[in-house]
Amino acid sequence: MSDDDLVFKALADPTRRFLLDLLFARDGRTLGAMEAEVEMTRFGVAKHLRILEDAGLVITRRSGREKLHFLNPVPIRLIHDRWIDKYTERSAAALADLKKELEQQAMSSVTDTADSTVIQVYQVYIKATPQAIWDAITKPEWTAKFGYQSPVDYDLRPGGAFRARASEAMKQHGAPDVVIDGEVIEADPPRKLVQTWRALFTGEDFTRLTYEIEQDGTGVCKLTVTHDVTGAPQTAAQGAGQIPEAGGGWNQILSDLKTLLETGQPLYH
Repeated sequence: MSDDDLVFKALADPTRRFLLDLLFARDGRTLGAMEAEVEMTRFGVAKHLRILEDAGLVITRRSGREKLHFLNPVPIRLIHDRWIDKYTERSAAALADLKKELEQQAMSSVTDTADSTVIQVYQVYIKATPQAIWDAITKPEWTAKFGYQSPVDYDLRPGGAFRARASEAMKQHGAPDVVIDGEVIEADPPRKLVQTWRALFTGEDFTRLTYEIEQDGTGVCKLTVTHDVTGAPQTAAQGAGQIPEAGGGWNQILSDLKTLLETGQPLYH
């Protein structure tokens, strides 16, 4: 079964869509928290969550003894980019509405009321080697081809500087030469990169960004991006399902990156 088939199958069930709605309203929930919201056994909820995980729509993370569930909108973006522009049936329009709703949430996040920690989690599978993905993230000739098309400069050692320079299109709109800066915390090529990240054009504080690349032995790699945006500027109407205005655009960036590495051409150019 293809990745698209898994996503369509997962979205076809109303209970699974309701579970996604629960994570949209408040991310980072335990199995028990979601079981309390539905008239279903714990086993039944766990089975639905497993299908959502298999489709990549839900990502799990351990926090102490608890297993937390996060909403991952990247597969929605990939299906949108593959299908929505070509078909206009009602089901496709409904998928576009779901994509819009998830993107308005500004990606997967969890808020711990005790320490106001806010984390965004994204995941995508790419048919490429770990080294190819690492190079696409860290080398300017690659980053200029996808996402914000910003050439990057990395000093890949702890304490090394990170800079993302404005693309020509950005400069035409008055952007400064350096639009994002930060510092490398950990570099383990081609498996893991941890850094600080600050968007200079929005006046954000430094946040923490982690890339993890895992190979499954079949020529496919899993890329997980975790963005800790704790302390970033708040939205004008902070509330349920909303998070700080840090980061943003990761689902589009990862969709673009996947397409570039697998086809040689970016989605947006």
